[in-house]
Amino acid sequence: MITMKFLVVLIVLLTCARAFAAEPFGRASIEGAEGIVPGQQVHVVVDVFAPDFFTSPPQFPLFKVPDALVTLSDDRPQNLVQTIDGVEYSGIRRSYAVVPEKAGSFPLPEIDIDLGYSANGNPVKTQVKMALPSFKVAPASGQTSTPFAARNLTVTQSFDRDPASLRVGGAVVRTIVIFAEDTQAMLMPPLDLAQVAGLATYAKPPLLADGVERRGIGRSVETGSTRTETIVYTTSSEGRFSLPAISYSWFDVDGHANAAATLPAVGLVVAAPTTPRTRIDPKLDQESAPSRGMTRGLLTVMLLGAVDVAAALFAWRRYPAIRAGLKRFREQRRNSPHRRLRRLQAVIRVGPDDAIYRALQDWSRRLGFRTVTAWVDAQGNPRLAPQVALLERRLFRSRDAQLDRTALASAIALPAAEREDAKSALPDLNPTPRRPLLPSLLR
Repeated sequence: MITMKFLVVLIVLLTCARAFAAEPFGRASIEGAEGIVPGQQVHVVVDVFAPDFFTSPPQFPLFKVPDALVTLSDDRPQNLVQTIDGVEYSGIRRSYAVVPEKAGSFPLPEIDIDLGYSANGNPVKTQVKMALPSFKVAPASGQTSTPFAARNLTVTQSFDRDPASLRVGGAVVRTIVIFAEDTQAMLMPPLDLAQVAGLATYAKPPLLADGVERRGIGRSVETGSTRTETIVYTTSSEGRFSLPAISYSWFDVDGHANAAATLPAVGLVVAAPTTPRTRIDPKLDQESAPSRGMTRGLLTVMLLGAVDVAAALFAWRRYPAIRAGLKRFREQRRNSPHRRLRRLQAVIRVGPDDAIYRALQDWSRRLGFRTVTAWVDAQGNPRLAPQVALLERRLFRSRDAQLDRTALASAIALPAAEREDAKSALPDLNPTPRRPLLPSLLR
């Protein structure tokens, strides 16, 4: 007959076995796997679970898929909690965006996710292998050869001044903003801007942004991506001009049909320049000769400066430690966080793509990150990630995307710790004057 003591021991053993058997695991799914068309953004949701709690967050790697663009979503990771067989698991959810470029079957690879978790109070490093699901893309009837699929796309324009009140030699700036949901800014094709006879047209590099919020109908907040085109028009002759209407083609995912967003034609009226006013040259008073007192003051300043120079030369020869200290100071100043940041931003603004990526790798390693991707993920900056993705696309896929160098440079900032170090390294605001020390140096 089974005694009570044996039952207690059996329950304890089963509980311990279940606790020891608890291991991290993952699962993946595809949102809206039906009716996918070329150019549509496919969301691959990945959940990673670990017993108890994570000691280091999961590292979601990027992977390659032929004839598709793969990016890791910029959304904040979602925390999950789930109980399985009496064991509580902590989970983290992230999603990949896969954009197929043509119809067909798209099998996704197996990925390895590094993480750390707590096992019986001890931190453990491990790796979760996860097979991602596949999906199929069907050709949509009537879709263009260069697919761009999105939801709720709109095109708006504005001018920095009234286009009907220009004068010869003046300029008007036209800003066109393309907004769309469920896509990425780097996938938005450029506008087809026709040249206008009699007008000089200057187009600035487009500004791309993801995670942009705007007010919708009924005070609802819509989140999407934007492509901002800025065009400057100038003219050297008066008259009437017309900026032609704009039609922006796209594929509506909800309606499964081609669509076009349009802007109406805009008239420009350029008037003759205003008559320039007669220039009146200013009259300058004759300079008075320097007074005797000013000459004496100048001689005094020169004498004191000569004494300072002599003392500095004596200290330079007398104390080698001073020279070594000045050398270390110059080296620290040259490699200060602020100067390294300015050098990185200068490379981003004028350097080639490969030089920019090497500079970002060096910056990431100095901050303790193994890769540029790990550094970008840790920043959580919605302006930084799309620009780095554009740079990698230009380097490793094609150069059809335009990198916004200004946006990338402005999105990089010093970590809080380095900002504090740089602030504490500033010299005293009220330093001790050097002059009382000169007699002791000259002895």
